[in-house]
Amino acid sequence: MPVVTLPDGSDRSYDHPVTVADIAADIGPGLAKAALAGKVNGRMVDTSFTIEKDAELAIITAKSDEALELIRHDAAHVMAQAVQELYPGTQVTIGPAIEDGFYYDFAREEPFHPDDLKKIEDRMREIVGRDLPIHREVWARAQAMQTFADIGETYKVEIIEDIIPEGEEVSVYRQGDWFDVCRGPHLPSTGRLPKAFKLMKLAGAYWRGDSDKQMLQRIYGTAWRDKRELKDYLHRLEEAEKRDHRKIGKALDLFHAQDEAPGMVFWHNKGWIIYLTVQQYIRDKLRDHGYQEVHTPQVLDRSLWEKSGHWEKFRDDIFVTETEGRVYAIKPMNCPAHIQIYNHGLKSYRDLPLRLAEFGSCHRNEPSGTLHGLMRVRNFVQDDAHIFCTEEQILPEVLAFTDLLFEVYRDFGFDEVLIKLSTRPEKRVGSDVVWDKSEKSLEDALEARGLDWELQPGEGAFYGPKIEFSLRDCLNRVWQLGTIQLDFSMPERLGASYIAEDNSRQVPVMLHRAILGSIERFIGILIEHYAGAFPLWLAPVQAVVLNITDRQADYCGEVAKSLQDKGLRVDLDLRNEKIGFKIREHTLQRTPYLLVVGDREMENGSVAVRTRGGDDLGSMPLDQLIARLESEVAQHM
Repeated sequence: MPVVTLPDGSDRSYDHPVTVADIAADIGPGLAKAALAGKVNGRMVDTSFTIEKDAELAIITAKSDEALELIRHDAAHVMAQAVQELYPGTQVTIGPAIEDGFYYDFAREEPFHPDDLKKIEDRMREIVGRDLPIHREVWARAQAMQTFADIGETYKVEIIEDIIPEGEEVSVYRQGDWFDVCRGPHLPSTGRLPKAFKLMKLAGAYWRGDSDKQMLQRIYGTAWRDKRELKDYLHRLEEAEKRDHRKIGKALDLFHAQDEAPGMVFWHNKGWIIYLTVQQYIRDKLRDHGYQEVHTPQVLDRSLWEKSGHWEKFRDDIFVTETEGRVYAIKPMNCPAHIQIYNHGLKSYRDLPLRLAEFGSCHRNEPSGTLHGLMRVRNFVQDDAHIFCTEEQILPEVLAFTDLLFEVYRDFGFDEVLIKLSTRPEKRVGSDVVWDKSEKSLEDALEARGLDWELQPGEGAFYGPKIEFSLRDCLNRVWQLGTIQLDFSMPERLGASYIAEDNSRQVPVMLHRAILGSIERFIGILIEHYAGAFPLWLAPVQAVVLNITDRQADYCGEVAKSLQDKGLRVDLDLRNEKIGFKIREHTLQRTPYLLVVGDREMENGSVAVRTRGGDDLGSMPLDQLIARLESEVAQHM
């Protein structure tokens, strides 16, 4: 009979099979009431799951890390039930939990309208109030297909037919009269679902993500442990809306997009200044850290992409063009081209490590529905680089890269970095010996720097393990940016080699690495993180000189020129407008410093200095102002 080991190391013995709910009740009435699910030997299960032999058990409550996904999965089921009760004849397809919420895709002839969301949400609360027990049932595959066919759920029949193998049983969850195919687990009843949920928006979605298949209607929602968490989330969304980089980009005249070039950015002068500032900053850092900057063609023959393996794996993402009977790919990435530079001339072990960097313009045929301002584009430039090295050089190169990455992130104002190490997948190239060495090198680099990191077993690329670096912004959003990944495949595929110390010919290890990732996306993140109020060194206009009357116009011009001669980005506003109006306008433009000149300032050779935050720094001699601005810029450069 089972001995159940709890997370605190204590054991409970039973002389008969017991459910997770039984054990929770045995521990105490409070836990019995709080139990939402269980984790048996690391696997999530319903509270009704029966333990028949020795096992490790953790009781999942609302306080558990796993609770949110459970709650959101149940919210999806309750929403699907509400939709089918309100709109008979609607078919349900799939409805997973996702980050911050859930969704369900529905097949229905009539479109949903935004007003329907309130009706559905009200019905969901009613279903929660019914406190319907949630039961897991196991059906024979043929029975399941017939049952769903009988009620007109053709999509469910297709899911069972295509995904569940012949002879395998089908897991079905029932709440009241409503049921759906699902692996689970689920809450004990609908009444255990917190009423801290909200339906957010409607969207279209192709069945099984295939644009050749039927367009379905998707309803997104969010769900949380309690109303306080829901309120906090909605507040974050409200703040994010205010910080939307597309709105700020328009308000500050940074960039725009239009239908004639979907997924491509039209950079305006101010936006391009930010772009070039970011690029030049990275360029200087790379030069300081021993990188060579190169530039490769945007269009390369199809044969090269076939040899590299990209044509087979990424063909649908590649734009192509033809001329004179040859097919060319517009490059989606820089890696194969960098190997061509490496291959130009014989290399020895003395030439390694060789670090090649490029701000290469890449194009990828992203689906139009996924395009989103600067965050998801078809044309982008990466701070891309590839390091060619020996196996013994992997560790020091990863260490050096990690130091550089943290230095860059700090300069841009990001202090919290989340790290994940992805190890060998089931299908891979290279020997286990090489994989062992590579994974250990990455792990040793992280440990050497005392960094916290999360292991992602089996999530590495087929050609090598990788480290992913993500930033957390001021709204607590996480953005995956930097990567370093080891590649044992592509150099060999494309004929890269070096002469080792023993005169043998060896294939170099190739480290793919990026810090910012796409520069376009990174600038989008910066816009939202700072809400357009960039630090001085990044601001497209660092200061503006404002006259009070026409008498100060010439002196204002002299002030602006003096600042510009020092390399500062300064505008001049001599419009015949009231000074209060001009101050408000430039404050809205997030200009860091507003330099006001009246008769007194003109006579004294000074300026009255105000910040965009409304601070009045008083009158300041020009030399003192220049020193202040130069010092502030230098802190980040």
